[in-house]
Amino acid sequence: MMTYCGGCQCGAVRFSITVPELIVYACHCQDCQKHTTSACALSIPVAISALEIEGPLSIFSRETDSGTTTDCHFCSTCGTRIYHQSARSRDMVTLKGGTLDDTRMLVPVAHLWVSRKQSWMQLPDDVPQFETQPDDLKAWRAGLISAS
Repeated sequence: MMTYCGGCQCGAVRFSITVPELIVYACHCQDCQKHTTSACALSIPVAISALEIEGPLSIFSRETDSGTTTDCHFCSTCGTRIYHQSARSRDMVTLKGGTLDDTRMLVPVAHLWVSRKQSWMQLPDDVPQFETQPDDLKAWRAGLISAS
């Protein structure tokens, strides 16, 4: 097991996760493009029991392209998104990869919502790509974690 730490931009929120391995995927949906103000978001699926948070978080709830509701947890002071939690899987969160203190080891194992990716972005041919997302996203994430 390894422990990874991170936090928000202003330092008011700090967190740690303890996992056997970091599993990362890139999401290219329009919501991820908006909240990162970039081409995609790096997401790390983690059991909520593996996440320890210190500091004030606020929640913004939104409907997703798949039709469920996601709670977006962010620093109450600076607004940095820390993690998302789907109504479909309350036992899991998707930690936002850019919030880790060291992001150099983050390499996506898959790309989701490539139907909405920026046209200039080139994706590696040897990494799985999904036009939208896996049919059962919860099971797919759980499979990634159990394989690690």
